[in-house]
Formats: sequence, structure tokens, C-alpha cells
Amino acid sequence: MTHPSPPLPERDASRQRRIVAGASAIALIAIMAVILFISMRAPLKDDIAWLMYVARRWLAGRELYVDLIEVNPPLIVWISAIPLELGRWLHIDPQTLAIPLFVGAVLACAGLAAGLLRSGPGTLAHFGPVFAITGVALLVLPAADIGQREHLLVAAFLPYLVLLARSMEGKSAPWAVQVLVAILAAIGCALKPRYVIVFVALECLALARGLRPWRLMPLTAAVTLTGYVALVAGVCPAYLRRAVPMAIALYGATDVPFTALLKDNALVISGEALALVLLLLRRRDMRAFDLMAVLVTFAVASTCVCLIDGKDWYYHRIPATVATVLALALWCSEELSRQRAPVRSALAGACLFIACFMATAIRHLEPEVMEAVSVRESTVDRLEHIIYQERARTYVAFSEWIALGFPVVNNTGVTWASRFDSMWALKGEVWRAKMDPSAPREWPIARWVAHDFIAGCPEIAVVDTRESTRYIAVLNDADPAFARAWSRYQPIARFDGLVVYKRTRGGCIDVWIAGNNGGR
Repeated sequence: MTHPSPPLPERDASRQRRIVAGASAIALIAIMAVILFISMRAPLKDDIAWLMYVARRWLAGRELYVDLIEVNPPLIVWISAIPLELGRWLHIDPQTLAIPLFVGAVLACAGLAAGLLRSGPGTLAHFGPVFAITGVALLVLPAADIGQREHLLVAAFLPYLVLLARSMEGKSAPWAVQVLVAILAAIGCALKPRYVIVFVALECLALARGLRPWRLMPLTAAVTLTGYVALVAGVCPAYLRRAVPMAIALYGATDVPFTALLKDNALVISGEALALVLLLLRRRDMRAFDLMAVLVTFAVASTCVCLIDGKDWYYHRIPATVATVLALALWCSEELSRQRAPVRSALAGACLFIACFMATAIRHLEPEVMEAVSVRESTVDRLEHIIYQERARTYVAFSEWIALGFPVVNNTGVTWASRFDSMWALKGEVWRAKMDPSAPREWPIARWVAHDFIAGCPEIAVVDTRESTRYIAVLNDADPAFARAWSRYQPIARFDGLVVYKRTRGGCIDVWIAGNNGGR
């Protein structure tokens, strides 16, 4: 029995959908290949390299927040241990596994979000293009910061944002899906607890749209976060007892003025303002109004978190940037699919902002591109060359710049002679003493750094002369044993504002007793 062929317009539409889906898949695969090539050939990002080092030491039995000082909650350390364990089982370098694992995780979240939109209005029902756009945003916009907490966080939140918008439209999802999505978003929030602010903002929007707060998703997220807090208190009590108070007391030394923060966030704030204006412009007839409202709310709340953090680091803007770009892309998609003429000036403005966000991300990716194609030798490369040349086994860097320590330590296998990733805490101690000379010294940071230096007895030490803090002078004043140990070091190289020192005579045994009172 033969079946009649579908009408010609329907066949044409089906063919167009297949072409668009195929082109979207090719574009996403191409972008993913380029990002993986660049990320895996360039040195591992400093923060990620440090966290993998911390995870390795933790797996070897060191105590978090005591033997290794880290200001982030332990979840990111546990996540960083995954490529280490997989690498051990598979006999593969963990650093080779890390970036592909992060890319796979964020694309899985993008796929889940796109799948939840299949019953959505208009073009959102087409899985291929939605998945491709979301995936490209999650791969390109983080630039060189793939795998940072903020990158994983925004990916984990996306399915929750989609289901929240569907709930506002009066649509429901199976309870198991709601629980899964809520747990995923809570895990994202647990990576950076200040994003509870984002949950509160989203619930305020939900309340304004007529949803009750005791729904399954927010309750599940709240229970998950509460369980995580209890787990941290039980498993890593030193985080609450030491890391949090230390960060509150000393981390402000790396803050930048609020005006500088506004300047750094000017593009994303302007993009959010444009998205809000466009949302209001089509508030009466936009089919995906609720989804765009959720994305804009998430972006604005994320920017508030970024401003509260007080840092001018690019990756702090990733969640707001991704949400803003997706909101603008959503508006453009709906505007282009409308039967009547779009608002051309608004459409051009939205496309221009998306292009600016992409260009900014590519500019931040440029150093990694140069590393990947071996166009120039970086500061990190030169330090690694010296370590290999001197056959050093122990190493430390006196700088706030983490990259002087990591991934140098990861790549060379030297022992890091400090419990800190950099000198941020020592800088914070000096900063706080200048701000309030009468303030009590709760944390003997200088003594700890001096003690670690003497105990580790590094063969190579780097001093960053570009910074205002004179670390060696501070440590000499804090501990005479450090001064005696440092007298045995002589400079062997100078470049890029750094001075590289080598221990030229003796060890550290005779100064150990004098320096050992830094302790824990």
C-alpha cells in the first residue's frame, strides 16, 4: 500500500530544517575543534592548574585549607580531582583530559537546555540550531577561561532557566526532570555561593509572574545547597574556620575601584540594558517573553555578583555575558521569524552587541592562540626553560600572579614551596596593616610564607618586581631565619619584570629551627 507524498511546502520546510540542523552541527563541531586545539596546546589556565595541583595533593593525603590554602569552597577541588582519577585509571595525562571533560560537561548542559525547549514556541522547538547557538556561546565567550567556576556555573544553570521560563508559561515537566535540573543548578551555585543572589532574583521574577515559591524546583535546589553546606561543615571544617575568615580579612587587597569595575563591565551592562529595552518593546507579542525575561534577570543578577566580588578578572563576567548574548540571540531569532517586518534598527543593534561580545572573547583568547601555534615564547615558557636547565626540584614565586607558579609546577614537576598559590595573602596582610595599623593580626601570613620557604628550601625562586609589595623585605622583617636563608640566593636571570634567583650554597637545615615557629 502506497502512502501519499506530503505536500510540497511541507517537504520544503522539512528539507530546510534538515539543512539548518546539519549546518548548525557542522558549525558547532568546527568551533569545538578549534577551541580544543587552542586550549590543549596552550598552557593550562593558572587557576585550573592550581586547583588540579591542590586536588592532587589532597588525594595524596594533604588537608585542604590547612596544608593547602584555597579560598574557594571544596566542590571545585573535588571536580578537579575527576580528571586526575580518570587519568590514573586510563594512564593518560590528567591535563590532557581536563579541558575535553569541561567542554563535554558544558555541551551536555547546552544539549539538556535545548532538549527542554523542544516543545517551546517558534524556532526554539528546533533542537539543532538552539543547541548549536548555546554551545558556541559556552565555548567562545569564556575565551581562555574554559573550566573556570563561572564557566561551569552558567552552563549548569541553563536547564534550570529554561524550565523556570516554561513554568511561567504554564507548562510542566516530569518531576524527575525538575529534580535533576534543580540539583544541577544548585551544584552550579555551590561552585560560587554568592550566586544565591541569582536564585533569589529568579524567584522574585517567578513570584511576579504568578508562581508560588514552594514549587519542586526551588525547594530541591534549596535542599541540595543546604546538604552541601552540611557536607562542607562536616568534611572540610577548616574551610569555614580558616579560609572564609582569611578571605574576608585579606582578599580585599586585590579589589579594584568601583569606577574601574563599571568600566570593565560597561559592555555587558550596556548589553543587558539593550536586552531589557528590547524585551519591553515586544512585551505584548513576544512568544518567548518569559525565557528572555529569565535570561535578562540572570544576567543582571550575575553582574551584581561580579560587582560585589570587586575584581577586574574577565572570567567573573562569563555568566552575565553568556546570558546576555543568549537573550539578544533569542530576540533576534524571534524577530527574524516574524511574519511582519522586524524593527531593523533594534535588530542591527542586537547583532552589533553580539559581535562585540564575540570580538572581546576572541581578544582575550589571543595569548592562548599565540601559545598554541608557538608564535612567541611566553614568560611561563622561559621560567620552565630555566627550571629544566638548572635541574631544579623545588621552586617558588613571590608574586600575586598565579601563572608564575601554575602551570609551571604542573608542567615541570617541581615541588612548590608554599601552601598558597601566590602571594595574595601576604599582599593582603601588608594592605590591611596599612589600612588599619591597630588591627589585630589574626593570620601570621608572613610567618607561614617564611616557614614554607625554609621548609621547602627552593632551588629556584622568582621575585616579581612589577608589584608594589616588596615581598622579600616584608619576609626579612617578619622572620630573621628567612633573611639568613635568602642570603644564600643569587640572581641568575632578569626578564619581563621578574628576577630569577638560584640557591648557590648550602641548604636550609641550619635555619630550620629558627624558621620552624611559623608552623600551622
